[in-house]
Amino acid sequence: MDLVIRNASLPDGSQGIDIAIESGRIAALGRSLPMHGKQEIDAAGDLVTPPFVDAHFHMDATLSYGLPRVNSSGTLLEGIALWGELKPQLTQDALVERAMQYCDWAVARGLLAIRSHVDVCDDRLLAVEALLHVKERVAPYLDLQLVAFPQDGLLRSQTAFSNLKRAIALGVDVVGGIPHFERTMADGAESIRLLCEFAAEKGLRVDMHCDESDDPLSRHIETLAYHAQRLGMQGRVTGSHLTSMHSMDNYYVSKLLPLMREAGVAAIANPLINITLQGRHDTYPKRRGMTRVPELLAAGIEVAFGHDCVMDPWYSLGSGDMLEVAHMGMHVAQMTGQAAMHACFLAVTETPARILGLQDYGLTPGCHADLVILDASSTIEAIRLRAARCFVIRRGKVVSQAPPAQAKLNLPGRPESVDFRLQRL
Repeated sequence: MDLVIRNASLPDGSQGIDIAIESGRIAALGRSLPMHGKQEIDAAGDLVTPPFVDAHFHMDATLSYGLPRVNSSGTLLEGIALWGELKPQLTQDALVERAMQYCDWAVARGLLAIRSHVDVCDDRLLAVEALLHVKERVAPYLDLQLVAFPQDGLLRSQTAFSNLKRAIALGVDVVGGIPHFERTMADGAESIRLLCEFAAEKGLRVDMHCDESDDPLSRHIETLAYHAQRLGMQGRVTGSHLTSMHSMDNYYVSKLLPLMREAGVAAIANPLINITLQGRHDTYPKRRGMTRVPELLAAGIEVAFGHDCVMDPWYSLGSGDMLEVAHMGMHVAQMTGQAAMHACFLAVTETPARILGLQDYGLTPGCHADLVILDASSTIEAIRLRAARCFVIRRGKVVSQAPPAQAKLNLPGRPESVDFRLQRL
């Protein structure tokens, strides 16, 4: 074998597992495997998981914080306006450089697949061309899936639809939209129809920013589910954000969730951003703004968490750490039961992998040997500690390595110079 990982704990709770890797794929899993590897790693009980997957991100804007100015209000609308100011100043080289730097951060944190929306409302398609170049460069170590995103509105922007079609022709993977940003609810619904019909014709997936507001009457997700079912696109359509669902009437939601499930529409919440940008017009009590994650899961709907933004016009924080995203999602959704906390880990690994349609992702023989060894013994402990990524493995090769969290103590009345792994149970 090329590589054998010994004594691993797995996300399903299995312990003492060996993982044998050959030619970039998992060859075997089991206890005390007899084969030996050219390289062997003793996981020593640490958690070995498939890599993190970010189902919703904006790589064309990442690391642009402060350009051309800081978002002084911290609001969504000022962020959109600020992005409009920045677009004419963008250069392809700067976009590529920032995106490549972020991909380095991602790999170091075990994040090996990202779905990034890319603005197509700039007639130059400068960001599209830049990220297609980045996608090609990072392909050996990171899967980058691009969404053609009409940031200024498909119908509000005169050339948005033609630009979106050009972006798809250039190699962008997914059709995006932003119906709640159109001038009217009717225009929003029409944009969904146009985009879904185009995607169905091309055989593409759809991922729309949908109902990203506090308005309980913003109900474009209903329209998206309708067209997904009408066009036979079950399993290929995603609604991102869905924050208006947080404010919707319970009776209406009880009707909406089965419609989404029937249409095979997935949901992506972005905890760090939703909790930051929503509820800005509230005094107290303030709405959390994040969509109804536990209810969506209970209805049998696929739910993933996305990072959305890192150091850009909308969000000045972030580091590419999907465990931070899961940690925030768990708290905001009050998902602190054992099964619920585990589901939050799945929302940044297995579930987004399915939503993106990643092939051969997982922990079974034949899957790509894309793995992360975490300084934790379980999925819940990994979230609790935001565990160090001791090894990140891509196609059977170690692409990043980091020491476990440690502290050296000198305390009165305690053993001197005690080394220990922080807070492990």
